[in-house]
Amino acid sequence: MGRPHPAARLTTFPVGSRVVIRSRVEGGHTDTLGYLLALGAQTCAIDTRRGLRTITLADIVAAKPVPEPPPRRAPRADP
Repeated sequence: MGRPHPAARLTTFPVGSRVVIRSRVEGGHTDTLGYLLALGAQTCAIDTRRGLRTITLADIVAAKPVPEPPPRRAPRADP
C-alpha cells in the first residue's frame, strides 16, 4: 500500500493554518510559506508575505503545518 499524495494531507489542516508547501515548478521545486486560505478539488490558496499564491494540488510534493513566527524583538536602545 502506497503513501497518500502529499496534497491529501492538506485536508487535515484547518483553513487559516500556517503551512509550508513544496511544489514542482519549471526547473525544480519551490517552497511556499503562509496561511491556508482555501482548498479546492484542484488547487489551494496560500496567503504569503508576497501576496496570494494559488498552487495546483497535483504539483505538491510535500506539505506540513508550521508554528506561528516568534514575536518581533524590540529594537536595541543606544547605550
